[in-house]
Amino acid sequence: MSQADTDREDREREDQEERTDQEGHADRDEGAGQDEGAGQDAAGERTDSAAIPEPRAEEPRGDASPTEEPRTEAKPAGGTAPDGFWSELRAAVTPRMVAMIAGALLLQLGFVLSYVGAFHHPQPHRVPIAVVAPQQTAEQVVRKINAIPDQPVKATAVADEKAARALLGDGETSGALIVNPRSHNDRLLVAGAGGASTANAVESVITQAEKSQQRTVSVTDAVPPQSGDARGLSSFYLVVGWTVGGYLFAALLGVSKGARPSSVRRAGARLLAAVPYAVLSGLGGALIVGPGLGALNDHFLALSALGALVVFGAAAVTVAFQVLFGVLGIGVTVLLFVVLGNPSAGGAYGTDLLPPFWRTIGPALPNGAATHAVRHLVYFSGHGITANLAVLMAYALGGVLATLVAATLIHRRMSPELDPAGARA
Repeated sequence: MSQADTDREDREREDQEERTDQEGHADRDEGAGQDEGAGQDAAGERTDSAAIPEPRAEEPRGDASPTEEPRTEAKPAGGTAPDGFWSELRAAVTPRMVAMIAGALLLQLGFVLSYVGAFHHPQPHRVPIAVVAPQQTAEQVVRKINAIPDQPVKATAVADEKAARALLGDGETSGALIVNPRSHNDRLLVAGAGGASTANAVESVITQAEKSQQRTVSVTDAVPPQSGDARGLSSFYLVVGWTVGGYLFAALLGVSKGARPSSVRRAGARLLAAVPYAVLSGLGGALIVGPGLGALNDHFLALSALGALVVFGAAAVTVAFQVLFGVLGIGVTVLLFVVLGNPSAGGAYGTDLLPPFWRTIGPALPNGAATHAVRHLVYFSGHGITANLAVLMAYALGGVLATLVAATLIHRRMSPELDPAGARA
C-alpha cells in the first residue's frame, strides 16, 4: 500500500470518530433537556400540592394487598357500641339458648320453693298412735286425743301393751300410749327408727295433751335406730345416692353419645348398659352403709337388690325423658328426682309432718317409696313394703317401655323408608 492510501484511511477514521463524538454529545444534551422538563413538572406538582393538599393513601396493614383500598371503620358516636356488636350478640344468644337458660332458672326457683315449702313449718298430721287403757277409759282417752285441734295424731285403742309393741315393731304405728289409771304418770313408746322427727312430734303432742289433764308421761324408744344411724337418716341419704347415680349415668350417656339415641337398638343398648351399673351401685351402697360404716347393718343382699332396682329405675326414666325431650329431658329428670322427690321422701322430716302437697306425692315418687322400703326392710322386718316395691317396679318398667316405644316412633318418623306404611304414603 502507498503512503497516499495510508493517509487517506487515517483521515477517514478520524472523520468517523469525530461524527461519533458529535452524536454522543447530542444524545446527552437531549437527556439533559428531558430531565430539566421533568424537574419543572415535578416543581409544578409541588406547587399545586401546596395550594390544594391531596389525601395520601394509608399504608396497607397486616395481610392486606397493596392494591386494596384502605378500609376505615366507623367510630361510634357518643360512646355507643357499634351495630356489629349487637349483631354478634344476637347471633350468639339464640332462642334455644334463651329457652335453656330460662328452664335452668325455673328449676333453680322450683328447688328453692320445693325445699323451703316442704321444710319451713313442719306440722304432724294424723300420725298413727295406739292407746292402751282399761276398757272403761280407753274410748274416752282416744276421743280426747283425736279432738286435738288440727288432728296432729290419730289414736286407736288396742287390747294390751303386747299388741301395741307388735304394731310398733311392724311400723304400723309411730307411738303407743300406755295409760296407768292408778297413777298420774303414763308411758309413751315411740319408734325412733322410723324417723326422729316423727318420734319427737308424737312426744310433743302427747306431752301437751297429758299436761292439759294434769298428768305426766315418760318416753321410751321401743324401736331405736342402730348406733351408726343417727336420727334414722341413713336410709334417706342412701336412696339419694342411688337415685343420683342412676340419673347421672343416663345423663352422661346422653352427653357423650347424644341425648336422643340414633336408633331403637342403641336406645335398648343404653338400658342394657344400666343393668350392670345398677347391680354394682346396689352392692356398693349396701356395702358402705353396712360393713363400711355400720349405719344399716344386716339385710345386705336385700338392700343390694333394692338398690339395684332404684338405680335402674332412675336410669331408665332418665333415658326415656331424653328420648322424649332431648337435652331438656335431663332437666325433667332433675325436676322429678331432686326438686319434687327429695323433699317429699320423708327424710329430714317424716311424710306425716309435711304440707299436703308433699305429703301426697311422696309415696308415689321413687325417692319416697325407696326411703320407706329401706327403713322397713332394716327395722321393721320388711312389713308394708309391697306398695313401695310396686312403685319402684312401675318406674323401672315404665322407663323401659317409654324409651323403646318413643324411640321406635321417632325413628320411623325420621326415616320413612324403614316404615312400610310410611313408604307407601
